[in-house]
Amino acid sequence: MPSPIDLTRHDRKVSHHRPWPRAMVDASGWKLAASELAGGRWNLLDLWGEPATVHMAIMDQDTADIVTVSLDCPDGNYPSVGLHHPPALRLERAIGDLYGLSAEGLPDSRPWLDHDRWGVRAPLGEPCKPLPKAVPYRFLAAEGCGLHQIPVGPVHAGIIEPGHFRFTASGETVVRLEARLGYTHKGVEGLMMGLSLERAAELAGRVSGDSTVAYAYAFSRATEAAIELVVPDRAVWLRALLAELERLANHLGDIGAICNDASFALMHAHCSVLRENVLRASHRAFGHRLLRDIVVPGGVNRDLDRDGIETIEATLRNIRRRFPALVELYDNTASLQDRTVSTGVLRPALAKQYSAGGPIGRASGRSFDARRTLAYPPYDRLRFEVPILHEGDVNARVWIRVREVEASLALVEQILGELPAGPLRGNPAHRQETQEGAAIVEGFRGDILVWLRLREGQVERCRLRDPSWFQWPLLEAVIEDNIVADFPLCNKSFNCSYSGHDL
Repeated sequence: MPSPIDLTRHDRKVSHHRPWPRAMVDASGWKLAASELAGGRWNLLDLWGEPATVHMAIMDQDTADIVTVSLDCPDGNYPSVGLHHPPALRLERAIGDLYGLSAEGLPDSRPWLDHDRWGVRAPLGEPCKPLPKAVPYRFLAAEGCGLHQIPVGPVHAGIIEPGHFRFTASGETVVRLEARLGYTHKGVEGLMMGLSLERAAELAGRVSGDSTVAYAYAFSRATEAAIELVVPDRAVWLRALLAELERLANHLGDIGAICNDASFALMHAHCSVLRENVLRASHRAFGHRLLRDIVVPGGVNRDLDRDGIETIEATLRNIRRRFPALVELYDNTASLQDRTVSTGVLRPALAKQYSAGGPIGRASGRSFDARRTLAYPPYDRLRFEVPILHEGDVNARVWIRVREVEASLALVEQILGELPAGPLRGNPAHRQETQEGAAIVEGFRGDILVWLRLREGQVERCRLRDPSWFQWPLLEAVIEDNIVADFPLCNKSFNCSYSGHDL
């Protein structure tokens, strides 16, 4: 059985790419990777572009070997991966929008990020293209007797980000759902070009506000891989502490919000209080409720003192005292179980095909967790379980979050107990030559990938991939054959990011 490593013959390797190899391939090598993805032996981690090049990060699901393959396409065309492997479809549509590169054979060539509001086409391509006459966006059709459509969004009733959902229903039963996103596109890849590492880290931490630690963490690790910078041990452990506090706050919020969408406001209120306790402890310990701008290339820029440790420990004790009763309340409320059990089922085969990360994948049998599978420090020295369920419904996604709250509590306690002394940051050394790095970090939604190229100490290119890229399409799948009223419940159990997706 072939391995992704087979694509990286010595004469093809890019020498300045770390920590996993990157190799230039021809069209046949690109097609081979696409066929192996379609066969289910490899996982697609990301697919992105440059003005005349496309890149694809892939992982062997058995060995966790990771490789990035790159294909030059000077004529602006490349063989479509989405033709063989559906998870690549939207990624290729986005590449076309941003860079003007065309995936040959792509089954769906509609724009994805481009809503005909930019004033140009392919703004990151060379050169950017003039604006042709706009073509109305057409949603996919569904045929059948008595079907009707329900448009929802992009403006929603709550204070949330915009996205349009087009339902086709037979009575109350959803026959098809198609999402149109891209409303929060803000040109992050373009904004990254030419930034210093300091400014780029700040921007990375603002890609998706609820994952500021995870994004800054991934960006910093990619930078450190590129320039071969060793991070001090205390900073390594503090980063994990910050990541677990962020995970803890978000999971508590999600559990309550899912219950609220099932009209069980009591759970929402109590979980919101616990989440608020974590946010306040984060502010007292590190100076920011969301822990923004603390993780930086080389380490961290805020230390944790004795008062901060005591504040976090008190918060952990409070959660341990109150959370079990909330879990029991959830488990013993029949009317709530009636809404969550067997609702919005994501089949394990589909979760595997789309490399679904985070609670969504783990609730449907996919065991990938970057903290364990890739075991980056200090998680290689920490004890924790990765919970796995196979039912794939809203209830399973709640229970995965419950178990991960418990795991994060234990991880924070371990980190506080083993936190080493020492400096907080290593100093990046600027080099003239080109350097490339990549990293994957486990956020609360799943794995976040960052790839970047540095030149003379500045960012030449940077790609940030949110786990939501592989989760939004699955939401469309799980709502089919459910009633329209269950969409908010399914949607919240996924809790995909609009902002993180719409780069």
